[in-house]
Amino acid sequence: MCEFTVILNNETVFKDVVYAKLENNNLILKDVLGNSKQFANCQIIEVDVSNTRMVLASVKK
Repeated sequence: MCEFTVILNNETVFKDVVYAKLENNNLILKDVLGNSKQFANCQIIEVDVSNTRMVLASVKK
């Protein structure tokens, strides 16, 4: 399985992510243990499977 390290503003904000879903302008991420975090007004701008990295960016309203 591939677990991602999530980066926002050049900082690691969540590790071991296996699930991502955009719902009502909230990005919902879950890790391998089922813990979840929500990121308001963010989008995924890069998924790098080779380096197990997912990069987020804030979306301006």
